[in-house]
Amino acid sequence: MASATTAPPPPASLKRIVAASLIGTTIEWYDFFLYGSAAALVFNKLFFPGSDPLVGTLLSFLTYAVGFAARPLGALVFGHYGDRLGRKKLLVLSLLLMGGATFAIGLLPTHATVGSAAPVLLTTLRLVQGFALGGEWGGAVLLVSEHGDARRRGFWASWPQTGAPAGQLLATGVLSLLTAVLSDEAFVSWGWRIPFLLSGVLVIVGLWIRLSVDESPVFQQALARAEARSAAPDAVAEKLPLVSVLRHHWRDVLVAMGARMAENISYYVITAFILVYATTSAGVSRQTALNAVLIASAVHFAVIPAWGTLSDRIGRRPVYLLGAAGVGLWMFPFFSLIDTGGFGNMILAVTVGLVLHGAMYAPQAAFFSEMFATRMRYSGASIGAQFASVAAGAPAPLIATALLSDYGNSTPISLYVIAAVVLTLIAVGAAKETRSRDLAAVDAVADAEPAAARAADAPAV
Repeated sequence: MASATTAPPPPASLKRIVAASLIGTTIEWYDFFLYGSAAALVFNKLFFPGSDPLVGTLLSFLTYAVGFAARPLGALVFGHYGDRLGRKKLLVLSLLLMGGATFAIGLLPTHATVGSAAPVLLTTLRLVQGFALGGEWGGAVLLVSEHGDARRRGFWASWPQTGAPAGQLLATGVLSLLTAVLSDEAFVSWGWRIPFLLSGVLVIVGLWIRLSVDESPVFQQALARAEARSAAPDAVAEKLPLVSVLRHHWRDVLVAMGARMAENISYYVITAFILVYATTSAGVSRQTALNAVLIASAVHFAVIPAWGTLSDRIGRRPVYLLGAAGVGLWMFPFFSLIDTGGFGNMILAVTVGLVLHGAMYAPQAAFFSEMFATRMRYSGASIGAQFASVAAGAPAPLIATALLSDYGNSTPISLYVIAAVVLTLIAVGAAKETRSRDLAAVDAVADAEPAAARAADAPAV
């Protein structure tokens, strides 16, 4: 059983597991964020022409939000089969789906070629992206959490989380390079396709690495216990993972959803909406805004493992609460710095915002993993994370753009993020600390359910 006293796996083996999860999540987030950046920069012109520029951006972000709508479905499907069949098989499938959809976006005809069919095709592929990402995150962080040294679970589980800034860094870097070497006409005409087509190469690399790792030993042990129980003469049929999650862990699902509000909304305001705000309200060039996000994403990548390590020492909740409160306090200075139009101020604004975001994002993987039993962990962590994304990250750039259009300034946007921070502070403040939680002890509670069911069904003597 996986417990706090279990000897950690060999360093080489654990590093291979971390590398497989990190590279896979980097590729998937590259694909996902690439769409977000393209939505802010070119999709309004290519797929929604004839509109006011800001209205076109709103329509473009609507297709961006559609990807989030598919993530809960991905969480349900991948969580169910991931808890039944294992983490590795589902992670391979999610990578294939995401990479294939992204590559296909790079081949899409635009509105000028096929008319209204273009945004329909774009939206369909965005749905596939969201479905795949809904299953990716939970499996990747669990694969590391369940392999890793329990005493350093926050550190090791934070590495798949660096896939988000790494993917952002890669996507923004490629776009920034292309906008630097291509004219605006060339970039809009064909240059935007190159980053999407590169996804095909990245997926091949990711699959090669991901197929080389072993299934989670914690899952294999839980599966063996479940099979032994099902073979017993008085066996009770094992409940669906979703049913078990809602019966035993509904409070944890609500905590996870609340915890995601500030983390998710602030991230997409800082990294996606900023490309709209800086270019339309602050008079900053597209290249300058992309470079600021690029530099800040590099810092974000570096600080996430440090925040994960701190969560191993002082707990998941204190680090998470620090990040949430910090983001709320930073919102007004964030926009004030961008309004100056200075490149240095923009770097400072985005970097500080992402460093504070990292304090929420880093402990999140271990925090959510430690809430749920193994045979319902993929479902529980994924449902809590991805259902929240529909209300949080999905509409965040859309709401922020609409607020900017209606009010013409950043104050309502700051208040919007602060409202999300309040929800997160309440949710995490009400949660139990999980840093010292023994995964085997969580499993023992779930394993006791069939015995309790048999006792309840037994005739009175």
